[in-house]
Formats: sequence, structure tokens, C-alpha cells
Amino acid sequence: MSGSELVFPGEEVAIEEEYLGAEGTFSKDGVIYASQIGKVETDEEECIVRVISPNPPNVLAVGDIVYAVIADVRSTMATADVVGKQGTTRALGGETYATIHVSKISPEYTDDVSKELRKGDYIRARVTAVKPSLQLTTKDQHLGAIRCLCFKCKTELVRDKKGTGLFCPKCRFATPRKLADDYGDVIVE
Repeated sequence: MSGSELVFPGEEVAIEEEYLGAEGTFSKDGVIYASQIGKVETDEEECIVRVISPNPPNVLAVGDIVYAVIADVRSTMATADVVGKQGTTRALGGETYATIHVSKISPEYTDDVSKELRKGDYIRARVTAVKPSLQLTTKDQHLGAIRCLCFKCKTELVRDKKGTGLFCPKCRFATPRKLADDYGDVIVE
């Protein structure tokens, strides 16, 4: 197959006696087929064939910075729905349900997730694992809550005078949080 030729899923791209199938391919009965639309790329030195998609899915990888909404909080972990990846407006493909263990929330010791994050908080986090499940951390200074609402009156919370917690300007309710260094300056659409 020529590298400039577009192939479709199920089309034969090589024979297993000559090549080893890589990304974008699958093998059956000694034949390597395309598993996605793309161009065939062969590595003659390594005897590998792959199909490169012109429009690959936006899949999360370790190290990616993501935006998420806290879905639930327990004493030792929080769950979050990842809604976007920094640097792209394209929809995410793959797993978007993530967990954040209590040890991955803050560089300071914390024994209770609810002291750092609350249900409904918008956060910025870094992906630490994608398998067997999507896992996040907010330990870095630039990571953590970027927008929070008062659970009593739904007013947007603002930083307290110390800059370490939040309070509601309407009902004066104060609450601790693991804040990103730019909390309050991030536009959430």
C-alpha cells in the first residue's frame, strides 16, 4: 500500500508475515487491516505498519491539564466529570469520569476531601493516570478550584482576605478550598 492512499476501516493494509500491526490497525487470520480512516505508514526498518488518522480523537494522556466539575465528595476521594482539556476546544473522546484521591489534592496534609473541594466546584487538574481509570491531581499551585458557588445562595464565592479560602459576599458564609493561584481570574464558559 502507498503512504499517500487513504484507507477505510476493514481494508487490508499488509500481511503479518511482512509487518507487525501498530496503531490504527488490527490483525485477523494473518492479515493486517485498518481500524480507522487514515493513511498507511510503514517503517521498513522495524517492519511496522500503522494507519495515521488525519483527525485523531482528543484523548486524554498523563500530564494533560484538564477542566472538571466535582461530581461527588467522600472523605478520601472526590469524583469529577472532565469537561475540557487545556489548549483545545475540541470535544473529548474516551473516559471523562475521574477520581482525585485525598493525597493528590493539596501539597499540605489533608485528611478530609470536603475541606478542599465541594460538589459543583469547577477545577483545573492534571491527569496522573488514564488506566485502569482516569485519575487527577490538584497538588500544584496553578491547579485546584477556579470557580465555586455558595451552597446556600448560589452566589459566586470570592477569596478571603488571606487568599487561602473563600467566602460568600451575599450571605457571608466562609469555607476552605484548595484554590488555583488564579482563582477568580478564570473565565468559565
